[in-house]
Amino acid sequence: MGRLRWLWETGRRSGRLLWPHTLRARLTAGLVVLLAVSCAAVGVAAVIELDGFLTGRLDQQLTEVGTQFPASLEHKGQTLTDHDADDRERGDTRRQAPGTFGARLLNGTVTNAAVVPADKDDATTDLKVTLTARDRRELAAVPVGGKARSIHLSSLGGYRVLASAGRDGDVMITGLPLESVEAAVHRLETVAAIVFGAALLAAGFAGALWVRWSLRPLSRVAATATRVSELPLASGEVTLPPRAPESDPRSEVGKVAGAFNRMLGHVEDALTHRHASEERLRSFAADASHELRTPVASIRGHAELALLHPDPVPPKVTRALERITAESARMGVMVDEMLLLARLDAGRPLERRPVDLTHLVLDAIADARAAGPDHRWALELPEEPVTVTGDAHRLQQVLANLLANARLHTPVGTKVTVTVETEPVGGPTCLVVHDDGPGVPTEIQPGVFERFTRADRRRADSGGGGAGLGLSIVAAVTEAHGGSVTLESRPGSTTFTVQLPPA
Repeated sequence: MGRLRWLWETGRRSGRLLWPHTLRARLTAGLVVLLAVSCAAVGVAAVIELDGFLTGRLDQQLTEVGTQFPASLEHKGQTLTDHDADDRERGDTRRQAPGTFGARLLNGTVTNAAVVPADKDDATTDLKVTLTARDRRELAAVPVGGKARSIHLSSLGGYRVLASAGRDGDVMITGLPLESVEAAVHRLETVAAIVFGAALLAAGFAGALWVRWSLRPLSRVAATATRVSELPLASGEVTLPPRAPESDPRSEVGKVAGAFNRMLGHVEDALTHRHASEERLRSFAADASHELRTPVASIRGHAELALLHPDPVPPKVTRALERITAESARMGVMVDEMLLLARLDAGRPLERRPVDLTHLVLDAIADARAAGPDHRWALELPEEPVTVTGDAHRLQQVLANLLANARLHTPVGTKVTVTVETEPVGGPTCLVVHDDGPGVPTEIQPGVFERFTRADRRRADSGGGGAGLGLSIVAAVTEAHGGSVTLESRPGSTTFTVQLPPA
């Protein structure tokens, strides 16, 4: 069974490899196959018709020849009477075509068999034929007075034979060779094979050119579709390539090209409206964030000033002022983050200066230890300082957000390790933050770098968490530096990897 399954799978794979995959190849192959079937049908019909025509002519000759030659074999080696002499003269081999076969059967047994030789100078010369048992059975099976039939004699080849009743109760069989008929048929087969083969080659080549020319508009549509598929359509302004040239709208290819161009027009309109909406939203976010900074700072300042008032303040009022101060500070951070994202979306360039990444990591770990003393913080740094090109303040924000994310979403005692890895000359620099906490939930991992994504919604709603912008800022700042950030997480192991271009 295993061997049969292997053969079956091998056959299926071979069939898939041999079967043409492109529409052009399939049309050309179909044209050649149809032409081959037509040529085969014409050739078979011509061969059958020629074979039937020549065989009919041969049967007519057999009828005209009659039993003269086999009758001459009846009294060979005996004293001839006047009547027999007349028969012998009529059956003289010089009056028969070379290769004529004659046989006499008595009671189903062949008594004499001979063939007219090619050299008929000697009127009394004919060639004895050695017959096998199979030859004798075939001769005995020829119907007397019936139609001629074809047989094969071991020593002579193919013959067309006709049996007639003799005057002494015997059977006379006359035969003519099929060699000329077979030669003509074989010649026609050879000529047909050569001519049809050349016609198939010429038709295949011409058909391929014709199909290629006919499908040129479709190829241009495919090329345009390929260019569109390579465009980044997720965000930003998108310029679609020129439309595919349209051909005759009455043809199928013309209809496809027209429909495709109309679809591109609709896509371009949708992308234009989407980009305009993004710009309006980005402008609104930037303007709103900018305008909110002042009142939020004012609210926070008044709350802090009220807390510093020397007069006695009821505890409930003090608690309310403290909450106002904390929430205004939280709102101020959120406004700053939204303003930063809006500026990054607008493509505002960052500073491009050499930055000592090792120094930034040391400072970030020191701040993280102060903010989360219950966590275990570890460093893995190379011996030499690592320098990258970028905005030091924004890179510091990336580190702070990653470490804050590890601190806020892992339990007490979790080990957080920060590693700086450098690739060979010309390779990227990797900043890796790893923790052995419970991991990021699987359902939010695909959108973990999107805005307002939070792992613990209840904690965020109660005010104990951020707005879900920290990791989106990490991704935006990293991309603005020409790098990338990835996440690999499972229970007990979570790794954020930031890749930055070399200095």
